[in-house]
Parts: sequence; C-alpha cells; structure tokens
Amino acid sequence: MFAQKLGDGAAVTKAVVAFVVFCALSGVVYLINDVLDREQDRRHPLKAKRPIASGALSASAAVVAAVVLGAAALAVAFALGPSFLAVATAYLLLQLTYSALLKHIVILDVLTIAAGFTLRAVAGGAAINVPVSHWLVLCTTLLALFLALGKRRHELVLLADTATEHRRILEDYSPYLLDQMISVVTASTLIAYAFYTISPETTQKFDTALMSLTIPFPLYGIFRYLYLVHQKRQGGNPSDLLLEDRPLLVCIGLWAIAVVLIIYHVKL
Repeated sequence: MFAQKLGDGAAVTKAVVAFVVFCALSGVVYLINDVLDREQDRRHPLKAKRPIASGALSASAAVVAAVVLGAAALAVAFALGPSFLAVATAYLLLQLTYSALLKHIVILDVLTIAAGFTLRAVAGGAAINVPVSHWLVLCTTLLALFLALGKRRHELVLLADTATEHRRILEDYSPYLLDQMISVVTASTLIAYAFYTISPETTQKFDTALMSLTIPFPLYGIFRYLYLVHQKRQGGNPSDLLLEDRPLLVCIGLWAIAVVLIIYHVKL
C-alpha cells in the first residue's frame, strides 16, 4: 500500500506469498515454543487447552511438523529472492532464540517480540524490491512494543499470584512498571506516526499533505486498545482482540481506506 504498488499484480502476488511464508514461519516458532513450554502451559487456565499441552498432539510430531514446515517456508523464501530469504532466516533464528533464551530476560523479551514484527515489515519491502523507510521501521517497532507490553500486563493481572509459575519472567515485572512502559511507548508511537504524516519526505513521496488527516484513527485505535487492556482485562492475545472487537476493526478499516484514498486518488 505505502509502496504505491496496489495496482501492480506481480507485486501483490509476491506480497501475498511472503505473507504465507511468514505465517508458516510463525507456525514453526509456535510449535517449538509450545513443545518447550508444555509443562508450564498445563498449569495455565487458557494455554492448557493447546494441542501439545493437552496431549492432543505429541511433542515429537510437533517437532517433525516444525522441521517440515520450516524447510518448505524457507524454500519458498529462497524463490522470492536472497534479500527476502535473509530476512526470513533472521526472523526464524531470532524467534527460536527468543523461545529458548530471550523470553527469560526482562525487557529483552518484549524488545525481541517487537523486533520480530519489524522484521516482518522489512521482509515485505524485500519481497517486492522496494526500499524500507526509517518511518516504517520506527512506527512498526513502537506499535509492536505497545502490543507486547499490553500482553505482558494481561498475563500478570490474569494469573495474579500464580503468574511466575506459568512464566518466570513475570516476576521481574509489575503492573505499575508495565503501565509506565506502556505510557512511554504509547506517546512515542503516536508522536512518531504524527511526525511521519507531516514530514516533508512523506509529502514529497505521495505528492500530498493530507496524510495528517489519518492521525485520528491511530489515536482512537490505541486508546481503544488501552481501554480493553485496563478496563476489560483483555490483551492476552492481540490478534484475537483485533479480530473480535468491532470498534477496533472499524477503526483499522477506515484508516486503511483513508490511506488508500489519500495516496492513490486525492492530491493537494
């Protein structure tokens, strides 16, 4: 969308294939992570229902599936080009390192989660051979960090006194500490996006100064997400939250429509 290639059939096809590759790589990571965490997951009120933790899927079958899926995904990534393969491989290695080590190190755990989402965005640029701007990296990193901190807070509040039995890293966090971090990241995310929309670089690239009209959408979206995390005690699974909360879906949909109209049709 931001590369101005929505009308380029070849680029759209490559982007879709890249999306599928990263879905597969994410599946690999989740399989390995659930194998490593199966004992802790069995003591979790929600994670105990996962296939490996519940015993519906054996650990050995999960590992075999992960290897096959990972090999297939990297083979397709190779077909999309060396740059995309490099980013995909870096993503897989980073996430496996997270599952084995980094998720147990305070602060580095959430930073690693954010880095994974940033690599996905970078991979999108590599797949269609367009340069990735520093604005995309900055905004993606901050938004992903916002979601990761919200997830940590939800886990801490949901599990209460038994939190450390399910995830050891939670003993290094507190709701107050996470609220402070979330406040910093929330402000940084909104400021970064606002600066992006009004920067001369953006105005020149899209030949319009109207991108600033989209600022209310991320404002509402982030405030809505904070409301759900703090008042409704949700946020444990950001993807479920985004798919199930209608106001958030409408906000994201309207934002996407506004961006497309501004970039592709409206000129100032």
